[in-house]
Amino acid sequence: MGLSTHVLDTMHGGPAAGMEVALYTTDADAATLVKRFTLNSDGRSDGPLYDNNSLKVGTYRLVFDVAGYFKTRGVKLPEPNFLNKVSLDFGVAHTDQHYHVPLLVSPWSYSTYRGS
Repeated sequence: MGLSTHVLDTMHGGPAAGMEVALYTTDADAATLVKRFTLNSDGRSDGPLYDNNSLKVGTYRLVFDVAGYFKTRGVKLPEPNFLNKVSLDFGVAHTDQHYHVPLLVSPWSYSTYRGS
């Protein structure tokens, strides 16, 4: 439960292992860095980003280093790359529920949804 994320590399057809991600809390005036982490071999963080006891009602941002990830995979990207960092802003209204934020990504596109 709490907050989690998972990234799938749709160009290579697997988890985005090694992608750098940053988590922020946000409000009308600013974003505050909570943590930076690297996705594991399954394309996930090594544990929940927040458990239900520490997750608060509010707004959050996940920032995924898409260009950095694909460069480390040896993908030749144009300069500037079409996608550099993908920022997803989302809200948490019910701290007793699980908020899962998956990202499906290639160097040219991405998709997300609220997972379970």
